Amino acid sequence: MMDFIIRGGIFMYPILLCSILSLAIFLEKVWSLRRSRNIPPAFLGEIIALLNQDSMHQALQLCQDNLSPLSRIFMSGIREHGKKREIIKERLEEVGRHEASRLERSVDILTTIASVSTLLGLLGTISGMIKIFSVISSESVVNPSNLAGGISEALYTTAAGLTVAIPTILFHRYVSSKSDALIVEMEEHSMHMIDLIKEKE
Repeated sequence: MMDFIIRGGIFMYPILLCSILSLAIFLEKVWSLRRSRNIPPAFLGEIIALLNQDSMHQALQLCQDNLSPLSRIFMSGIREHGKKREIIKERLEEVGRHEASRLERSVDILTTIASVSTLLGLLGTISGMIKIFSVISSESVVNPSNLAGGISEALYTTAAGLTVAIPTILFHRYVSSKSDALIVEMEEHSMHMIDLIKEKE
């Protein structure tokens, strides 16, 4: 592994850093985007039962005791109980946007890492080519072994950049689709909550 990095030259180190960041962000997002963490089934069942019973105070207390994004959205709607549907909906959308931004946080960093990794690989390729042409221009009869350093740097950095960029793009697609699915589901539950609140008035 170290031999691979050394042969690739100085640009291999930032590419390696990009790979570490990419994996760390991906694992953190996979952990934070778990459905059980954002839309707890037990909480959802309890809150719907309380809303059906018109137990708004207990429902509000349940939301305060829960730390999930869905509970914060529900809490904002329950606090507007008794007001017009449009007001409740507007409040839910406001809090929902805030929670959605929290879910999507760091996701776009993955696309940046993928782009930077590719560009670093390209930069390493150019650096290697410069070394090759420097050798050619300085020697009347070029010894192929003298070109090996530049060739290896060009090839290794290109390969390393793409090796980091391709999985990172896949990571981004996965976590992005995961967060989008959670946001859509929370919106659906929020609209259902409004219907339950207004039915009891």
